[in-house]
Amino acid sequence: MKIKKKIFKNFFVQHIVGLIAAFYIFIVRITSSIYFENQSIPKSFWKDNKPFILAFWHSQLMMISFCWQSKKNINILASSHSDGRIGAIIGKYFKLNNIPSSLKRNSFILRAIFNILKMNEYVGITPDGPRGPKELVSEGIIKIAKSSKIPIIPCGFWSSKNIQLKSWDSFLVTLPFSKCFFVWHDPIYIPVNLKDNEIPKYQNLLKKKIDDSVMKAKSKFH
Repeated sequence: MKIKKKIFKNFFVQHIVGLIAAFYIFIVRITSSIYFENQSIPKSFWKDNKPFILAFWHSQLMMISFCWQSKKNINILASSHSDGRIGAIIGKYFKLNNIPSSLKRNSFILRAIFNILKMNEYVGITPDGPRGPKELVSEGIIKIAKSSKIPIIPCGFWSSKNIQLKSWDSFLVTLPFSKCFFVWHDPIYIPVNLKDNEIPKYQNLLKKKIDDSVMKAKSKFH
């Protein structure tokens, strides 16, 4: 296991793996059909050049770039571990900018996010990432939305042909020749005067909206 970790920490290995994964995602994209529900929600923000925070589960990272219809790139908050670095390499092929996260540099990361949002750019956050617990919203995204006064827009995804890996997040791998659905949900505005003991209310609300979006996407195949 230690040898495997050392291999994946290698710069050249990360780039080779990233290139192969990006090629696979590209094949999935050109062979699959992608559909959207409630896309008017993000479109109104894109049209008016208004920033928002995209929220989706970590397991749905593979296809998330294809929900994005803005000319501006989206800045994804990612792990600083080897899997996060490989994800950053993959993201470059699909107009995803990477914001590496680290507990040791938490204040630096927050400043970077706030600066991005101040420039009317977009940030994508997996509120259960980078290490879980699976599909539970951490308080970080709520605090960021509160301090920045920027709304959170949830999004859920599902595909007709996929496999789920035996990873902590049950990572969803969409297969070629799939039908794919992205379902957007209403924005969540966090009050600037929100008290700490009220944060769980919005954590639960965000979880419900992401889960609802995923379930609606799944229902397209029943």
